[in-house]
Amino acid sequence: MARWCYQHRLVVLLVWVGALFGLGFSASTAGTNYANVFSLPDTDSKSAYDLMEKAFPNTSGDTDTVVWKVDEGSVRDQAVRDRIRPLLDDIAKMPGVGAVTSPYDARGAAQVSRDGTIAYAEVTFVKRANEVPKELVQDVVDTARGAERAGLQVELGGQAIQRVQEPPQGLSEGVGIVAAAIVLFLAFGSFFAMTLPIAIAVFGVGTGLFATQLLSHTTDVPDIAPLLASLIGLGVGIDYALFIVTRHRKGIQRGLDPEEAAVTALNTSGRAVLFAGGTVCIALAGMLVTRLRFLDGVVIGTSLTVVLSVLAATTLLPALLGFLGPRVLSRRQRRRLAAQGPEPEGASGLAARWSTAVEKRPRRTAALALVFMAVLAVPVLSLRLGATDQGNDDASSTTRKAYDLLAEGFGPGFNGPLQVVTEGGETSALVKGLQGTPGVARVAALPPAQGVTVIQVVPTTSPQSVQTDRLIDRLRDDVIPAAGVEAHVGGVTAVSKDFSTVTGDRLPLFIATIIGLGFLLLLVAFRSLVVPLTAALMNLIAAAASFGVLVAIFQWGWGLELLGLGKEGPINAFLPVIMLSLLFGLSMDYQVFLVSRMHEEWVHTRDNARAVRVGLAETSRVINSAALIMVCVFMAFVLSGDSGAAMAGVGLAAAVALDAFILRTALVPAAMHLLGDSNWWLPKGLEKRLPHLAVEPKEEAAPSPTARAAGGPASAVHGFVRTADGEPVAGAAVTLLSAGGRQLDRVKSLADGSYIVSVPAPGTYLLATTAPTYGSRARHVDVGEGPLVYDVELVEGEVDAVN
Repeated sequence: MARWCYQHRLVVLLVWVGALFGLGFSASTAGTNYANVFSLPDTDSKSAYDLMEKAFPNTSGDTDTVVWKVDEGSVRDQAVRDRIRPLLDDIAKMPGVGAVTSPYDARGAAQVSRDGTIAYAEVTFVKRANEVPKELVQDVVDTARGAERAGLQVELGGQAIQRVQEPPQGLSEGVGIVAAAIVLFLAFGSFFAMTLPIAIAVFGVGTGLFATQLLSHTTDVPDIAPLLASLIGLGVGIDYALFIVTRHRKGIQRGLDPEEAAVTALNTSGRAVLFAGGTVCIALAGMLVTRLRFLDGVVIGTSLTVVLSVLAATTLLPALLGFLGPRVLSRRQRRRLAAQGPEPEGASGLAARWSTAVEKRPRRTAALALVFMAVLAVPVLSLRLGATDQGNDDASSTTRKAYDLLAEGFGPGFNGPLQVVTEGGETSALVKGLQGTPGVARVAALPPAQGVTVIQVVPTTSPQSVQTDRLIDRLRDDVIPAAGVEAHVGGVTAVSKDFSTVTGDRLPLFIATIIGLGFLLLLVAFRSLVVPLTAALMNLIAAAASFGVLVAIFQWGWGLELLGLGKEGPINAFLPVIMLSLLFGLSMDYQVFLVSRMHEEWVHTRDNARAVRVGLAETSRVINSAALIMVCVFMAFVLSGDSGAAMAGVGLAAAVALDAFILRTALVPAAMHLLGDSNWWLPKGLEKRLPHLAVEPKEEAAPSPTARAAGGPASAVHGFVRTADGEPVAGAAVTLLSAGGRQLDRVKSLADGSYIVSVPAPGTYLLATTAPTYGSRARHVDVGEGPLVYDVELVEGEVDAVN
């Protein structure tokens, strides 16, 4: 497929361009129909919601508030009335505004604080918040804020108001792409090479978002789904293309023509990309076991974007590589290739030195990494799930100021009132019981409608307070049963508490599901029990440490002002499920890219130390570059204006950084060095039953005895193993392998450094040499009918690779 896409690159490019513009045109024509469905079957708040919907079926429009405060006097003063009444009348006349309830009318008389300094008006739109035109909301904001003067403060709160405060759509994605482009340019040193991963991400995310927008008309997709889909899509799209382009550039530098280099890159890194994309989708699909309908649309949007990003990386990317040819290298690299010829197959520099250092001190490396991750994980012990609201907005925003004014004038619980809903029956005993409950500030029973009575209960504490959660439990367990009626506690605060409880109860099953699926995938891919067990353990460590960082920042408030993220509060209840899905998927990506290279070397040499050393030396730089890009993309979502997306962005940025820079670069290779050959152990009975799913290219079959006989007589390769200074290296392991990676002969060099290995027939073989205190050397040798003399030079701090 890679060769076909390379040779028919114009057709492939036109198909992708047509798909992007076609989906974009269809999506813009159809519009959006996102819906936030917080359906929690078998919960008390859901029962309350159903009764309220029966009693008040036509209250679907969003209700926002205009709040004002006077420094002196009262809001009832005639000067204040004359300034506020006209703006409320103007707002009421705006098309799209259903009603305005003013504190200066009889119906809104209770909308003035006891001290008379703060009042609010309710503005009810005819549509839901996400359907109200932003132009209308901005007109409301401008009209209200226009009434401000010295001594009179006017602020606005509500979901529709919050939407106009958000930064321009696409700002976070744009900043993330620019940051990723800078990292790619520094990594590649080539403008053309830099544009390839960006182009793949744009096509993958663009088609994914347009398709998700169209699907919103056929199924419930929450409005946070496209934001999360673009967040994960940008990250994986750029990363997957980065892995393939890196392998392609390496192939050209080692003498392959661009087409063969592209085919080889797709046959190696491309396979890993397909497998990694599959693991991300499986991890995302794990959210379905929670049976939270709100997350179904998130699974659809993010999975679809990942699939299209993988498809772009495996089809569009080879086509673009065909257009660029050798220009995928920088000018300096092309000049060096022309002047000095192909580069040797090896890894040197910092990556190779670090790989050697990990091999020499695996226990110390593993211990330091574990201690560091454990310290970061400590805050997770105080994790509290809940929901953010406008009280967590930035202190300079009008929604936060309105929230604080309402809390100041009417009590902290006013921003999150509870609704006790009952159908039929006498409610006087219930009202009396509610009024006498500790933690209740005010109780107001609304007139019955359709046989349903709604009792408004304002707590003395804020919606995010632990005391408010305890009050809800007290009402449900003690107060309502004592009144002898059947009633349910609802409202946004109660829904948030129930959502947190349900999520927490189902989280263990969810974690077990995604870990189990990841274990099975790695078991089949790498034919090992230890590798998937190690990966599962590392994923849990990464999750604990990243949630520790999240708790310290968003729940404890460390650095929130520096990031401009408002006020501390509980962690969004839906975030653990979403973040763990993305984290496990991305962690599996890095595990696959790292271990697949190790496994490739292990298959060729059966030398665990060499396999781990080579795998780390060859992949650590690209994994770290990919992680740095992910961190930039995720951190850019702090600018999204959505607290949930900002929280997910910071959490995932921390998770990816810790996973790549600490776990995959230090702890995993150190553990694999300590485990030795047992890394690749698999019971024979299980080996026969497992299906074959190769991440690496298929091995060549070993030549048959007949073919060997036809090829000619046996021969040998002999020579000396020496250092760069010409000193003999005794005890070096010299291994002869077939082109498919099967070991044919293995010897130790003598005191003078000499060795000799037998060759079954003329042909091309791989000669691998390893010595404990030096690097390793692997070279292809062409053996004719007579013995071949081949001397090996070992250099400290250099790692050769088998490709």
